[in-house]
Amino acid sequence: MNFDLTEDQTLLVDTVREFVKKESPVERMRKLRSSELGWDKAVWKKMGELGWLGVMFPESVGGAGMTFVEAGLIVQELGTTLVPEPIIPLFVAGSAIAEAGSAEQQARFLAPSVAGDQSLAFAFLEEQSRHDPHSVRTHAHPAGAGYRLRGKKRWVLSGHAADAIVVSARSSGDEASADGLSLFVVDRSLPGVSVQPVATMDGQKAALLELADVEVGADRLLGGVGKAGPLLSALMDLGAAATVCEASGILQTVLWMTRNYLMERKQFNVAIGSFQALQHRTVDMFVETELAKSVAMLAMIKAQDPDAGERRRAISAAKASIIESGAFVTRQGIQLHGGIGVTDEHDVGLYFKRMHILATLFGDDAFHLARYASLPSFSANV
Repeated sequence: MNFDLTEDQTLLVDTVREFVKKESPVERMRKLRSSELGWDKAVWKKMGELGWLGVMFPESVGGAGMTFVEAGLIVQELGTTLVPEPIIPLFVAGSAIAEAGSAEQQARFLAPSVAGDQSLAFAFLEEQSRHDPHSVRTHAHPAGAGYRLRGKKRWVLSGHAADAIVVSARSSGDEASADGLSLFVVDRSLPGVSVQPVATMDGQKAALLELADVEVGADRLLGGVGKAGPLLSALMDLGAAATVCEASGILQTVLWMTRNYLMERKQFNVAIGSFQALQHRTVDMFVETELAKSVAMLAMIKAQDPDAGERRRAISAAKASIIESGAFVTRQGIQLHGGIGVTDEHDVGLYFKRMHILATLFGDDAFHLARYASLPSFSANV
């Protein structure tokens, strides 16, 4: 199998790499983390104009009609400098609209975000869910010609600023059942919508969302009533794949940041990078980083696989693997930087914190290891 990038993919990667180098170094993220929004709408608009926000969405809404492979390559490069714009929430929430929404809904809710004029968020986690997208207590009751939503969502990425939020709600069925789930597009400004911004340890922002009898029209329902269970699983995998891609970009940066520091830092008038013991540790970091690049490639390829079993197998393996690699590489990076590595003033700590958050998004290692072990290929159908 040929894993070389196509000419268009290579051009895309080069463009993103040049952009983050010149216009979004880590210093920009440092400044924005203390702001109310946490990211820059002007940069978001520029990303839309460059076609990155719509790379995996249909041309009918202004997208490029490509695949998650191209989206993953963009996320991977954005991870190298911790670009804070909410592209992962857009890819996940936008995919819900692209897959289940009508042409009118796509034009109304997705096209503005693809252009960079608005942003989207995806609300699926609840207090009891523990990464299970089907564990939903938020209810959607018929009300007139529409629905009334009541419930609480937790850790909605960029939910504090999103113009519209794709929300999962239960129309019928038991609390943990995949049946009876529906998806709705809810405006943040609707009466009854309460959004509490919260800061995450990586300097970015999320929201605690409460829906108190929020009334929405039937035009806000994506797809059929109670039919969103399989799509929620697919969206979970898409989000997990995106975190794997971003983590891969982080590890590549931490590796070379640490390598450069070892060549510059001197003790006894020699660079500490010449010490064999530290070289061995750097080689271990290199091996784990190369593994991360490989599993990111796997995640990109399998994120939209129509075979749900094959997709889950690949995504869970990739996520569990990169969580382990990410912890090792970022911790080694901090240790090899010495005392300065544990300070907020040094960038290596920012990458460590972001990697820690990515490890928990869209399923942690315990969730994905358990899911992988439950698949037929692991148990040999026994």
